Amino acid sequence: MSSLSYDLTLAGLAVGSAAALTGIGLIVTYRATGVLNFAHGAVAMVCAYVLRQLAVGWNWPLPLAAAVTLLLVAPGTGLALDRAVFRPLAVSGAGPARTLVASLGVFVLLVGGAGLLWGPGARADAPALLPDDPWVQLGTAVTLAAGVAAVTRWTRFGRELRAVVDNRPLAVLGGIDADRVAAAGWAFGSFTAGLTGILLAPLLRLDPYGLPLLVMEVMAVAVAAGLRSLPVAVAVALGIGVAQSQLTRLHPGGSLEPLVQAVGANLFVVALLVAAPALRGLGSARTGPAASDGAAPRTGPLPDHDGRAWLVCGILFLLPLGFAGGDLRTAVQVPALGVVLLSLVVVTGRGGQISLGQAAYAGLGALFTALLAAGRFPGVPAVPGLLALLLAVLLTAPLGLLTGRPALRGHDLATALATLAFGVAVSRFVFDQPYATAGLTLDRPAGFTADRAYYVLELALLGLALLAVAALRRGRTGRALAAMRDHEPGAAAAGVPVPALKLAAFVVGAALAALGGGMLGMALRTFDATSYDPVRGLLWFAAVVVLGADSLLGALTAAVLLVGLDAGAAGGAAAAVIGVLAVLAGRLPHGPYAALRGAAARLFAAPEVRLTPLGARVRERLAVARGPVRTSAEGRTSEHCTPRAPAPHRPLPRTAPSPVSPTPTGRLTARAVRARYDGFTALDGVDLTVAPGRITALIGPNGAGKSTLFHCLCGTLRPAGGRVLLDGADITRRSAHARARLGLARTFQQLAVFEGLNVTENVRVGAEQSGVSDPAAATTRALDLLSLDGPLRTAPVAGLDTGTLRRVELARAVAGRPRTLLLDEPAAGLDSAEVAALADVLRTLAADGTALLVVEHDLDLVAGLADTVYAMAAGRIVARGPAHQVLAERGRSAGLAEPGA
Repeated sequence: MSSLSYDLTLAGLAVGSAAALTGIGLIVTYRATGVLNFAHGAVAMVCAYVLRQLAVGWNWPLPLAAAVTLLLVAPGTGLALDRAVFRPLAVSGAGPARTLVASLGVFVLLVGGAGLLWGPGARADAPALLPDDPWVQLGTAVTLAAGVAAVTRWTRFGRELRAVVDNRPLAVLGGIDADRVAAAGWAFGSFTAGLTGILLAPLLRLDPYGLPLLVMEVMAVAVAAGLRSLPVAVAVALGIGVAQSQLTRLHPGGSLEPLVQAVGANLFVVALLVAAPALRGLGSARTGPAASDGAAPRTGPLPDHDGRAWLVCGILFLLPLGFAGGDLRTAVQVPALGVVLLSLVVVTGRGGQISLGQAAYAGLGALFTALLAAGRFPGVPAVPGLLALLLAVLLTAPLGLLTGRPALRGHDLATALATLAFGVAVSRFVFDQPYATAGLTLDRPAGFTADRAYYVLELALLGLALLAVAALRRGRTGRALAAMRDHEPGAAAAGVPVPALKLAAFVVGAALAALGGGMLGMALRTFDATSYDPVRGLLWFAAVVVLGADSLLGALTAAVLLVGLDAGAAGGAAAAVIGVLAVLAGRLPHGPYAALRGAAARLFAAPEVRLTPLGARVRERLAVARGPVRTSAEGRTSEHCTPRAPAPHRPLPRTAPSPVSPTPTGRLTARAVRARYDGFTALDGVDLTVAPGRITALIGPNGAGKSTLFHCLCGTLRPAGGRVLLDGADITRRSAHARARLGLARTFQQLAVFEGLNVTENVRVGAEQSGVSDPAAATTRALDLLSLDGPLRTAPVAGLDTGTLRRVELARAVAGRPRTLLLDEPAAGLDSAEVAALADVLRTLAADGTALLVVEHDLDLVAGLADTVYAMAAGRIVARGPAHQVLAERGRSAGLAEPGA
């Protein structure tokens, strides 16, 4: 090996060792807590600053400073994050999306806090803890990985860790202290983050933004290892480090050399770009209210319907027209940033998709505008400013497909990683390269060069963007987007084309971000790459989410807050404020606005009247005529004399069956359907027929394969073999929403309702997306059939009782006038009166020619309802025939007739 190759290999091993430490910390934290810690790099940066402050600023001995930093500050930071931020989220049952928002909140808080404490400038005097010997750093990483592997495999703590990872509730029932395991994971993860930051700081210029972003880039190491395998993480880190170092010798020459060198210097970014979309099983698809806390969690958005709030907002945005020139040069950034943040309202607030790459689209909009206006865009002559801005939007919008495609799998964290990787790649390979951005300026459109005139133009463009986004939040499209956000499988079952709608949301979001980015570039009169770096994208995302992701006013407020704080306070103030709000997400589940409103109500509420004992006795004597009055021990009286009984439940109407259709359709057939999970055979050649005008029931013990067969019939699972036919047409490869539009509807075992919509809107989604000719009439018919009338029709579904929600879900399925209806345990959570009313509705639907398949554990309901019963066991159909015959036969066999079977 030549001397140069050897030296480059050693340099690569040094970088790879630091990356391996990052991977180890991320994997341990994820396996102990289930949290992919996006703040890992920020913790590394803070620890590097602390070591520098102790050793350089206060002249502590380096060993002592390192011991305090690594053994006290770093683990203490992890324990504080666990106790104050992530444990409340775990207790509340928050899913990966809300945890991600909190993690990003910690990131921006630490970045902003470091900027406030140590200033935004870069420092080159970070002390070196280990000798400048790659073998020492490699030995450190390998030793740490081996130690973690040994602890995980051969100690009691390791067994507890594996148990918590596999099934946390079961581990708790087994006596394991899951909180202690999680705290240890956070402490160790923060220790490795601190060690990574200390090792990398001497190799780089220490600043609050560069080091956190670099550590976030090497997250590719943990992602490539599937967030599980430490040896794979170490091997990938060392391999990428050495390859990246060796590629510095590559000089192909010509116009491609800058791009080739940029790729060679950023192999970790390339690895993240490749690994993130390919990641499987990370995060979870939104499947219900409990798990659907997506990127747009219920954060108490600012009241878009409040005219007074809009009046105040309008006044605030018009005030800068009276400012002097210097002040107006700051104000012109606000409408432009407002348009960028509106893109997140579309993608995140309404569409429910996590997008951390909007800064890249904003930067591309500014870059394309500058290139088009300067005549430097290939094949296009110079064009006027407004036309250049419009063309830039049209060029950027299709690029939204690049970040939209990873979202098609429905996994929140994988989508977050993919969009982050896209944003970092665009920043590294485009914005930071002189060949793309050198010497670019952005002239304002003719007639709008003055600050005041340009501000008026910005307000007009902002108004158009507000109208466009408001239109997307109303009507059929708005309801479909809200349905996809609140319950993605339920939306697909209602006929919403989820994949196409996701891509459309990302395309519209990219277009709006490009428009705002171009406006921001014109406001600054230059293309400034730092205005569109990935860290700003993370800050924008966190700001929109905490102030109301689905709120137009929230986006505008975030723009004012971000620009105002950065202009009027020290650098990092905006990040610190937004970080605090995001970190409090676990303790303020309804958002800061709702918390402030509640605090104000308590502050200005009239004091409670207290009576003396004599006054209480007089009050009781005077109230004898109108019933008893409850008096507390403190002398407080209650306005309610007696508790009110709950309103009686009104069962569904016993609707007379309508005549059977002369040519019933909707026959659903499964032929030799097979399915396997990780080598386990769940379905072994199942044949089943659901006939029109009849009710077919599917019964069997838990694990028999009922749910798997149900998913194969609905289109949420593609079988490994066999066919699914609807009226003789093969629909085996059809998606769930395509089957819904063919007349196959379903309900869910766990409630599938859209919490952002009211009762009528929930039902109307089913009518609109299934393609019926008159959605309004179909909605009314379904509401009447399920007794969803009166004030209930306009009531939000959040907070309704289980029985009513079951009726809402069934009404949504019925509103599409399906030919085939599949119901997964429809009686779950219903009382006897509700079950009887449900049976009447199902009989009515069957009499109208609908083919019904009911998967149900309530054998009494099956006996009184089903015409044909299929019994399953071990993935096979073991009996079929009339209900009384199959139930009697299976009742004599072991297990099936047992309670809960």
